Amino acid sequence: MLLIVLLLVPILAFCEKLYVVERERGTLAVVEDGRLRGEIEGLGNLNHATVKFYNGFAYVISRDGFLSKIDPKEDRLFKRVKVGNSGIGLDFYKEYVLVANYDPDSVVLLDRDLNLVKAIKTGSRNVGIKAYSSGFVFALMDRDEVWVVEGEEVKRYRNVGKMPFDALLYEDKYLLGFFGEPSLGLFDLRKGEYKKIALSSNGEVVFKIPHFGTWGVVDGMAYVPAVGERRLYILNLKNLNLEGSISLSGLPVFVVSSPDKKLLAVNFSGDKEDYIALVDVAERKVIMEVQLGKRIMHMRFSKDGKRLYASSYFDSKLKILSLPDLKLLQELDVPNPSGIFVLP
Repeated sequence: MLLIVLLLVPILAFCEKLYVVERERGTLAVVEDGRLRGEIEGLGNLNHATVKFYNGFAYVISRDGFLSKIDPKEDRLFKRVKVGNSGIGLDFYKEYVLVANYDPDSVVLLDRDLNLVKAIKTGSRNVGIKAYSSGFVFALMDRDEVWVVEGEEVKRYRNVGKMPFDALLYEDKYLLGFFGEPSLGLFDLRKGEYKKIALSSNGEVVFKIPHFGTWGVVDGMAYVPAVGERRLYILNLKNLNLEGSISLSGLPVFVVSSPDKKLLAVNFSGDKEDYIALVDVAERKVIMEVQLGKRIMHMRFSKDGKRLYASSYFDSKLKILSLPDLKLLQELDVPNPSGIFVLP
């Protein structure tokens, strides 16, 4: 009986499924129970690909404009449609799938079966698409605008900041980053109010634009990767005040929070792209930094918060680390991995 229990421990310790983007192959690697179980092929150009889960399916937007719907029960491609020439983000609102395109200059609404419902022409590349309680919102990178869509009404906010590049949503607050100026924009969508928050001036050359997503929010506090600065800004999303920053050794790209909200994992571009830093949320400081491999592209915490998954692009490895010591537990061979997505 003891032998059976011991044999079960490694399996139970990794009892979850991941999809890992194989960036150069148009493929998702399927990792389950700590093992590579298979691949889902034919998904298009997966540079900057995003995978999101909704109502029992996984959705993938590709850089060459394909939207794929995947059945996670069988790990098979359920349907794939062309929604543009260059897609950059997606979200879900009620019965709609929302896609933000770089090219053509549009935001596309599809039904659950991926049939086109509407295309909203914007005259710009579009980023930061997020659904909220009453509609959805997105930013126009080339026009310095934010559009809020509620039903048939489109509210346009102009001159919000120079070159918005990404956004995060917390409740009905929409936080916007700008590539062309050192500030953050914050929309209170419920009140229809907008506030700009000044940051210190942009410093270093940016090798990779930071990503906001929703990962860097802990209990109403946003930990925002700075553009061209080696720091995270701390923004209170409840009272809209900037509450300081956390110094880093490199230029941050992603900030990921642990399930228990005690830790943040940060990866970098430029001279520190091989490293991951671990931040203590309560102490607001880096408590550990390790060199993991050649270009760490992405990170995710396991659902139980006991492990951190990291993709090493040039090593072609998915690395599984223990927490909080960041010791290497396991490596899996995944060709040129980038995004890591844990099935809910």
